[in-house]
Formats: sequence, C-alpha cells, structure tokens
Amino acid sequence: MTLLAEPRGPTVTPFVLDPGREAHEPPEARGLRRDDVALMVSVGEAEPVHTRFGRLGDALDRGDLVVVNTSATVAAALDGQSAAGDAVAVHVSGELPGGLWLVEVRRPVGAATEPMVLSGPQVVALADGGAVHLLAPFADSRRLWFARFELAGTVARHLEAHGRAIRYRYVGRDWPLETYQSVFSTEPGSAEMPSAARPFTNEVVTDLVRRGVTFAPLLLHTGVSSLEGHETPYPEQYRVPAATARLVNATHAAGARVVAIGTTVVRALETVTDRSGTTHPGEGWTEEVITPERGVRAVDGLLTGWHEPEASHLLMLEAVAGRRPLELAYQAAYDNGYLWHEFGDSHLLLPS
Repeated sequence: MTLLAEPRGPTVTPFVLDPGREAHEPPEARGLRRDDVALMVSVGEAEPVHTRFGRLGDALDRGDLVVVNTSATVAAALDGQSAAGDAVAVHVSGELPGGLWLVEVRRPVGAATEPMVLSGPQVVALADGGAVHLLAPFADSRRLWFARFELAGTVARHLEAHGRAIRYRYVGRDWPLETYQSVFSTEPGSAEMPSAARPFTNEVVTDLVRRGVTFAPLLLHTGVSSLEGHETPYPEQYRVPAATARLVNATHAAGARVVAIGTTVVRALETVTDRSGTTHPGEGWTEEVITPERGVRAVDGLLTGWHEPEASHLLMLEAVAGRRPLELAYQAAYDNGYLWHEFGDSHLLLPS
C-alpha cells in the first residue's frame, strides 16, 4: 500500500466549520437550480472571482478538455446488528478483487450515524437478511474493514432492494437516490456521490460545447468519505478509456488545459499517466495518493467542492494549484458564506 506523505503543516489555516457554512439539503430544496450554486474561480494567486456555476463557461477556453466521472451512486447504507446486539449501519465502501469488500460499521445517533470502533472480527447480521463477515481492519484504519457478504443474491441487488443513500449528520433527512446522481452518472458503483459534477445541468454542458470545450469520460467508483483524518487512502476501482487518454494527450499537445471534474478524476488520470506526462488507458484498482511532493502530470485544473481542514483531499488540491491559492480561496470562501459538503458550492482551480 502507498502511504500518504506527512503534510508540512496544514494546507489551509485550521478553522471550525460551523453549521451555518454546511449545506444541509440540496439546492433544489432551497428553491435553486443545481447550477445556481456559488462558484469561486481561483487562477493562480490572483484575487478569487465569485460567480454562479451556470457561468462556468466564462472561466474556460476553447480547446480545454473537461474530464468527468460517469460513476453512479448506489444505495450503500444498510441496517444491521453487531455481534453484541447493537443496532448498526453498514456503509458499503467498495468492491475489491477476490470477492472482498471494504465496509464501515457506524452507530446510529438520532437521525444520523457516527464512527464505531470494533474490538475485533465479527459477523454483522443484516436487517433484511444475510450477514457481513468482518475479517480484518484495513491498513491503519480503525473503522474500515475487509469483509465478505453472505447473501441470497449479489451485493448489488441487495443494496438496490434494501439500501439507502449514505448521509452524515449535517444532512438532516434521507433524500431519494436520484438526488445523489449527476447528469454524467451511468454506471452504478459509487458508495457516495462524485459530487463535484452535481451542479452540471444539460444547459451548462450545452453552453460549454458551444464555446468549444470538449468532454471526455472515465470511471472511478468512490468509497466512503468519512476517512478524512489522515488515514491511509483505500483502493478504488477505475477505468480510463483509450479515447479519453488520447484526448488528454492531444489537449496537452495543443497547449490547452485538462480540467478534472472532481478529485476522483484526478486520482484516475494520475494513476495512468507516466512520468513523462503521457496518459494511457487502464483499469483496475488504484492506490495512487496525490500529494504536493508527488505533483500532478495529467491535470491542469480542478473543479471541486469545499473540503474540511483535516481532509486529505486538500493535499491533492495543493498539488494541482499550489499552497498560496488554496489559502486565499479558503479564506475568501469562509468570509463570503460559501457552503461546504456534497450539496454545497463549487471551486474551480486553474493555473495562472
């Protein structure tokens, strides 16, 4: 396993994310369109620009390539009972080779859940039949476990029939699974929504195409996002098509920019890009960890959401944009009331 490099101190100034800066519901529930969320555009160390997501095309140039993740979100939360008889929620993080899965077991607290540290391997009985055999902890995590499922059918079918979308304490109620899909979602497999693409609408896509921006797809099935405390990143399944690899290489050859829609796209593209900067097709499970020390080879810009100060994703953002632009952006986001999390606002990082 590749280990996350120790950061050189916080990437952004530590802050407490108060509830007023958390998106507690989708923008549609607040009377907005998906593309009405706020968008900050950071170009190098210039003063950030504040706009709306529907104006994304103003920040991109003809010839730029936008790479999107086509993974669709699954209903990955299941109710169960621990070996001690406690009610638990099982969050199914993702599939591994050999019939193994990664899962996180959490304790219900009110209408939400919180992390649960288990004493050792055990069997969790699922409320709707079947069981999860927890085999061993994953790497240095005390919450994520290697597991095998004991079900009448497949895990996918069981989740479809009995699961619900994963949510955390800042979202006060369950929302339909469709709420957690983007216009690019086609292949089910993500435990949690690849949320950077959520604000895209057909109108935004059409506007970008009209402006000469090209789109290319790839696939990366995301796991649970609760592993944010500098724990070892886990393997995620990915696929980069040959056509997408060709477009990335052609875009760079033409002197244009490759803009990743989400950290998932960065991880997939960087996995298949060699030290010379050439991107290749590929598929499998990636353990690539993107840090400032490693840098990026395939990606020039990144569209993402807002991450909490302890999130390991911030190291990837620093690798793409540099430390000072992130410091400026996060201070501006906090001062201007931007909203965090999957239903929140957006941030576009571009090179100067």
